[in-house]
Amino acid sequence: MAGGAREVLTLQLGHFAGFVGAHWWNQQDAALCVPSEADAPPAELCPDVLYRAGRTPHGRETYTPRLILMDLKGSLSSLKQEGGLYGDAQLDAAIAWQGKLTTHKEELCPKNPYLQDLQSAEGVLSSDGIWRVKSIANGKGPPPLATATAPKPLIPTESSVRVWSDFLRVHLHPRSICMIQKYNHDGEAGRLEAFGQGESILKEPRYLEELEDRLHFYVEECDFLQGFQILCDLHNGFSGVGAKATELLQDEYSGRGIITWGLLPGPYSLREPQKNVYRLLNTAFGLVHMSAHSSLVCPLSLGRSLGLRPEPPVTFPHLHYDATLPFHCAALLATTLDTVTVPYRLRSSPVSMAHLADLLNFSGKKVVTAAATIPFPLVPGQSLPDALVQLGGPAAWTPLSACGGPCGTRCFALSVVLRGLDRARHTSRLAPGTTLPSPLHACSTGEDVLAQYLQQQEPRVRSSAHLLLAPCKVVPPYPRLFSPSLSQHGLVLDGSPPGAAVESIPVLGAFCSSSTLSQTLGDLARDLSTLDVRRWASFLDAGVEQADVEEALEELGSLAQCYQGGDSLAD
Repeated sequence: MAGGAREVLTLQLGHFAGFVGAHWWNQQDAALCVPSEADAPPAELCPDVLYRAGRTPHGRETYTPRLILMDLKGSLSSLKQEGGLYGDAQLDAAIAWQGKLTTHKEELCPKNPYLQDLQSAEGVLSSDGIWRVKSIANGKGPPPLATATAPKPLIPTESSVRVWSDFLRVHLHPRSICMIQKYNHDGEAGRLEAFGQGESILKEPRYLEELEDRLHFYVEECDFLQGFQILCDLHNGFSGVGAKATELLQDEYSGRGIITWGLLPGPYSLREPQKNVYRLLNTAFGLVHMSAHSSLVCPLSLGRSLGLRPEPPVTFPHLHYDATLPFHCAALLATTLDTVTVPYRLRSSPVSMAHLADLLNFSGKKVVTAAATIPFPLVPGQSLPDALVQLGGPAAWTPLSACGGPCGTRCFALSVVLRGLDRARHTSRLAPGTTLPSPLHACSTGEDVLAQYLQQQEPRVRSSAHLLLAPCKVVPPYPRLFSPSLSQHGLVLDGSPPGAAVESIPVLGAFCSSSTLSQTLGDLARDLSTLDVRRWASFLDAGVEQADVEEALEELGSLAQCYQGGDSLAD
């Protein structure tokens, strides 16, 4: 593996996880495609952590995500299960039968205009039947094709996006997609609704062996596997799949980091009582079981509550999004992921997944929260010290773990990443003799500024801070969520709106072990205790027993108590 990368294998479990993952991989792809000058220093992030180099049967070089993805029958739309880079494995296979052969082909879903436009821009189908893929700017992939100037790419519309593959612009390896055929993505029947159903999937030899085979394929080619990051639906039966998957990873790959993201879509309605109860049960069981087998578990949602009472979604000062659209919600959660995961993806002096977990999960605190400022508010000519003084403390960060606001809470440990500020902004440029507005203005490096800021806001708390030049890329198919007052690079303008669309933004993202989890997990346990689970026999029929509910209640209570005591450096 080039550069001695500390590889990470990503698992995506569920359809909303597919939405978040599609945006995540699109952002990685956009960062890969940024042209660089010959004398430019190496990129701050090492793509080999997430990607693998390979070769098709026709000898073409590929660079694809190190990814295993599980979803339900009918969820792929026009995407082939084996992907598009390596051809059709079934058609390419040798046929021993010499008699009459009849071929039945299932009609493929038509590609939406965005994917058609993307396909024409990326490559062509040659006369020999081989897909010729154009190279990307960092040298990965096959030699470039001679083409005319590419037209401006289309932006997918909300109405054209039904499933995550409708806007995925990254090619996947044939061993990435694992389809669960026994449950349906669409329709009212045959749905994967309950935790027990998800658990039972990986108890079946067929699916367990398929997952193990894919794990071994990716893991055995790694030089130094640092761990696994799991994007998992928390609100449906995939919480059970995630529980069994984390248990399998802990058993087979002991000592590797396992960071699990429990994903929840936008707000819910009281008009769907069964869905709400199932969401509560799946969330509770998922958090309990995945925290037992993961290094860290972080719920991610634009909602404000994990419980039965709905709360309005979070807001961002410079964003306008529709919380009912997975396409919008997943984009913001992916941007948060792209920021807070920076420490273990760095090219120079990376922090391993295991070390990041050790910083945050001491004294049994395996559940953490995430927060972000999207975009980080910066006006032209403003320095980082000025911006941080204006921003204020963590109370100004937008909470993204459905745990309420940060006001009145206590932080035990903190990992913060701020990205997208050019070096000239890192420190104050005040004239000599000028009275300093704050201690931040006396710091000599941007890293010192950020560390001093955290020390002021959360004194004597275990913390880690990283400052990156590279912004988050938000080019199409990222949805157009940004205020007209933002510049092309995400700066806040006072004058007339710019003509160019926003292409990149500065972002602040944070992992936090916080006392707010005591109330959040306690409230989740109380809501669970008020349910008469016997009324929801279908949930119990899926393989969960009343004793399992009682055990989950106890475990939630124990988790909640972990965040009541004083185990920070201040005690």
